[in-house]
Amino acid sequence: MHRKRALIFSGQGAQCVGMGADLLEHSAAVRHLYNEADDTLKFPLSQYCFEGPQEKLTETAVCQPALYVHGLALLALVKEHHPHFRFAATAGLSLGEYTAHAAAGTFDFATGLKLVFHRGRLMQEACDATRGGMLALVGATAEQGREIAHAVDLDAANFNAPGQVVLSGDERKIPAAIEAAKQMGIRKAIPLKVAGAYHSRLMKKAQDGLRPYLDEAKISNPPMPVMANISGQEIAEPAAIRDALSAQVCGSVLWEDCIRSLIALGITEFIEFGPGGVLAGMVKRIDPAVHCLSIGTYANYKEHSHVFAQ
Repeated sequence: MHRKRALIFSGQGAQCVGMGADLLEHSAAVRHLYNEADDTLKFPLSQYCFEGPQEKLTETAVCQPALYVHGLALLALVKEHHPHFRFAATAGLSLGEYTAHAAAGTFDFATGLKLVFHRGRLMQEACDATRGGMLALVGATAEQGREIAHAVDLDAANFNAPGQVVLSGDERKIPAAIEAAKQMGIRKAIPLKVAGAYHSRLMKKAQDGLRPYLDEAKISNPPMPVMANISGQEIAEPAAIRDALSAQVCGSVLWEDCIRSLIALGITEFIEFGPGGVLAGMVKRIDPAVHCLSIGTYANYKEHSHVFAQ
């Protein structure tokens, strides 16, 4: 292995109609995963991924398992064609943390699939019961983001990369946050088109509802480092993993810290599995010196197949 590599996995919002369809004809392992997902969930997840409609795929209870399966389908494709492919660590943004654990071996495919389905379902219920919104602060430092959140009574949801902070909470407080950002001289404050206030206190019912499923799930010590969004650090004990995945529902996603922790472990190459390439862009903002590529389609895989043979 010429580089020490980590796999990173997409979060909600990356989904797009057609994702995964191009992988089917090239991999029996991919076909098996989508069939297992349909059978486990008792609804046609594969159809929603491949054909839409977009409104259905965007539903939180659908898009979360859809992205989970897609990330692992891409990994299955690579492993099928390159049996000696190896990686040293994993991480995932929000929902992607579950995909990262499944890829690392913390739990099996079906266990993670059921967890993300319930996570999505419960988060959708919390969205429907509250008036939530989210606000991206472009050009803000982490300290500025926390200061604005405290001043207007919002929560700091994401610290994605330098100059990329997201606030979350009661949508009626978003205008005050925009004004505070303007007064502070922050470059842009952009309200996000989301179903609710993810990673905020408004998700408390979802957090409470998810906990019994986490407690029942068979979770093992991962054989490699997996970064926890809530701390930005590796967490390895099953009990601590359950706590981290539970706390993550309402807590801040410390994505920049996750990436910096992986780099501190010696990671020099990141491979993003998921649509859109958003995470690869964040990684390059965090540290332009690391090598990062994004695999979201079969064409992406073919273009970079030499990497997986190394």
